[in-house]
Amino acid sequence: MMPRLPAVCLFLLAFVAGSLPAQTGRLVSGPMLGYQTHREVLIWLETADAQAIKLTYHPVDRPDAARTTVISDPPATPAGTQVSKIVLPLLERGQTYVYRLEIDDQPVVRPYPLQFKTTAQWEWNTPPPDFSFLFGSCAYFNDAPFDRPGTPYGAGTAIFLQMAKSGADFMLWGGDNLYLRESDWSSESGIWYRYSKDRSTPDLQPLLAAMPHYATWDDHDFGPNNSNTGYELKHVTLEAFQTYWGNRTYGEPDNPGIYGKFQWGDAAFFVLDNRYHRDESHTDETTLARKSQYGRAQLDWLRQNLISMKEGNNTRHSPLRFIVTGGQFLSERVYPDSEAHSRYVAERAEILEIIRQHQIPGVIFLTGDVHYTELARRTDLLPYPLYELTSSPLSSGAHSRPLHADPNRIEGTAVQSQNYCKVAISGPVDDRIVTITCFNPAGEQLWQQVIRARDLAWPAP
Repeated sequence: MMPRLPAVCLFLLAFVAGSLPAQTGRLVSGPMLGYQTHREVLIWLETADAQAIKLTYHPVDRPDAARTTVISDPPATPAGTQVSKIVLPLLERGQTYVYRLEIDDQPVVRPYPLQFKTTAQWEWNTPPPDFSFLFGSCAYFNDAPFDRPGTPYGAGTAIFLQMAKSGADFMLWGGDNLYLRESDWSSESGIWYRYSKDRSTPDLQPLLAAMPHYATWDDHDFGPNNSNTGYELKHVTLEAFQTYWGNRTYGEPDNPGIYGKFQWGDAAFFVLDNRYHRDESHTDETTLARKSQYGRAQLDWLRQNLISMKEGNNTRHSPLRFIVTGGQFLSERVYPDSEAHSRYVAERAEILEIIRQHQIPGVIFLTGDVHYTELARRTDLLPYPLYELTSSPLSSGAHSRPLHADPNRIEGTAVQSQNYCKVAISGPVDDRIVTITCFNPAGEQLWQQVIRARDLAWPAP
């Protein structure tokens, strides 16, 4: 039998226990800015053991107009953390806001500003605004216990610190935004671990807060290498992707996936899902004509939205249309490890026919996947030049073999090392200019190319 403690000891124990600070929640990753509109913004953050999250925000020059929203018992994830998506509604247009966070009454301190700016409603009022966005793909975050032996595949994460200082208006992630490992592929817990672990990378946090983020995926954040619709845990990675990103929409009610669209300034962005409904790609070439990577419903969605952007006055408001997808679109090469649209010839032909039949102007493709960067240009597919920016890799290993000769590649744009691209849209309403600049991880310019929107117009009859 344990000896009884004297009353004074019991008193002291009670005093010490009562004087200890209560266990409070903590910030795991974020905050990250998700989608943003004229009057609404999403703020994402991941916490652990939090009971309540308090977010207070106001126009930068009007602290007296502060508003507060509180999230009690943030929703738990299978990763053992909590993810909150806080939508701030009915904001003032074109206004810079600052915000502060408290987790269980403890202020969250970050060594960089917590702020956002709503987009101005320029339509019918002013010329379209100049803006820019970052684009890149293939982000590998080293995790020694789960990595293959030898030299780490990840090239370091300092590139994200440089991107945070770019001054861009938003970031567009082109897929392979993390790499599920072999030990992750077959376990739900492994998938959720990977999404949480990689998102919490310290060098990533300033970029997450610096600008809004939109994303598509490719094989490595969807499942195993070269994975397709047969991947048995695709419903898990779909949920994880939707949990860890802040796109405005994902797929359609009757057709799961991550595709969607958004508008920024006078440009429209169509973010496609080339994995959830994808047929496998590496069969006999006689089957290429029957292969699908988007599926009927998604192609119909793309058709309807491309057409609607052209109707009425929408062409004035959207002279540029960026189509974002994982695999390269313009390349004709079919080789053993290729996953480009050249292996899905029927769907590529249909997309081109949609553009041709409805005379859709201003189409530019944004792709990743291949671990090198290039700008391609083809003049044989449409009455105007068709461009494709491939940007890769951000922090994964780069393509080490000599690149194949490609007559469509614009000379001087091939990069076989870590890099990111900045796309700037500027100029008057009738002469918008797209300036694409490629940077190395130190923020040094590698190349720059200019595309005029008027050169992507449909010829007059």
